Amino acid sequence: MTSQRTSICIALFCVAAFAESLWAARPPESDPGLSNREITKALDAGNYAKASEDLHKLLSQNPKDAQATLRLARCYWDLGDYNQAVNYAERAVNLAPDCAECHLWLGRAYGLKADKSRSILLARKCREEFQTAVRLDPNNLFARRDLMEFYLEAPWFLGGSKEKAWAQVEDIASRDHVEGHLVRADYWREVDQPLRAAQEYQEVLKLRPKHVEPYFQVADFYESKGNAEQLEAVVHAASLIGPNDPRLAYYRGVARVLDGRQLAEAEQYFKEYLSRAPWREDFPPHAAAHDWLGRIYERWGKMQDAIQQYKAALHLSPDNQTAQDRLHRLESN
Repeated sequence: MTSQRTSICIALFCVAAFAESLWAARPPESDPGLSNREITKALDAGNYAKASEDLHKLLSQNPKDAQATLRLARCYWDLGDYNQAVNYAERAVNLAPDCAECHLWLGRAYGLKADKSRSILLARKCREEFQTAVRLDPNNLFARRDLMEFYLEAPWFLGGSKEKAWAQVEDIASRDHVEGHLVRADYWREVDQPLRAAQEYQEVLKLRPKHVEPYFQVADFYESKGNAEQLEAVVHAASLIGPNDPRLAYYRGVARVLDGRQLAEAEQYFKEYLSRAPWREDFPPHAAAHDWLGRIYERWGKMQDAIQQYKAALHLSPDNQTAQDRLHRLESN
């Protein structure tokens, strides 16, 4: 999503998780008790350290709880501990071999670990798990979308194929109109045809989705294109669906920086986002908000404040090339 769809497909081998699937899976042997509700609350708030602690307690009582095992894998995924994410996702698959969601998250964990280690073997395992998830549940659009993006981005020797990717696009579109336009847009963006992508995003808006996630995927596109007017329109549409979603503050801030005329409002929106938004893979990263704040302070001539924000961005995301370049330029002057 956003510059973090840096989000939501990470490098070559993996895509970001989508919010609706983030904690919704129900593999066998779930625990309906109060502790499980508390864990869900912690996960939704992005408190993964607390959630992982409680999940370990649950598993100490019932090591064969597949749902708790899967949730722990996803928790480590968001914490960036991909070794543990793989470990617990593999356990979840062993406990519930017919659970498509377990295979999907094992594929995602393999994908991120493959990206970190540049492992061809893990990349192939990533593809195989996505394929298994689709085979087990052909209606799992998240699995199909991940598989599509793998086919589209992976080189041919890992199974990459634009033809296979497009086949998944068409299958998704046949099952869900909104997701069909979104995944077509993903395809056109990846093959560097932004005008076609923009057409698909406009089709999404015409359908007026009843949930907020598609709007933020469209907002990510207009942020990447620096289109303040379109971004503001998408944010307004999203606010009618999810008026309390903290992501609105982030995109409102971006639109105002791009427009260049309401920087004081933009500053407050980014501060609001940093104070309210949980650390979640499907949310704009806090590093991006710090980066935008740095740009605001640069325009105001507050160079030390800008340097502080770029350093904060790099602390959270060391690979943020934009923040690196801006920081180097300021510190060199």
